[in-house]
Amino acid sequence: QVQLLESGGGFVQAGGSLRLSCAVSGRYTMGWFRQAPGKEREGVAAITWSGGSTNYAESVKGRFTISRDNARDTVYLQMNSLKPEDTAVYYCAADRHLGSALLRSDPYDYWGQGTQVTVSS
Repeated sequence: QVQLLESGGGFVQAGGSLRLSCAVSGRYTMGWFRQAPGKEREGVAAITWSGGSTNYAESVKGRFTISRDNARDTVYLQMNSLKPEDTAVYYCAADRHLGSALLRSDPYDYWGQGTQVTVSS
């Protein structure tokens, strides 16, 4: 079993920033997903192994940036200008098939345990 571990979540006021990290070893397309109470899980951002292709949900475009440092086996999600509606548990996911940077959850094979992000007004 490939294990992924998210970190960097926490409590922040609206307009603030957080950076999430995900430790992953191997060649995977990586995605960040989130799930708020009472809502369906949604794709936030995704990146191919090379970093050559990224994809973002419209709700976070221009505010969030996904990146990776394969030498450090780490994927990041930089979150700026946070809004209360960004409050959710954020999950890191890995797709071993190395396809496109998709925001659908079904192609992803491995999932982290999640890290809570809470944004207050």
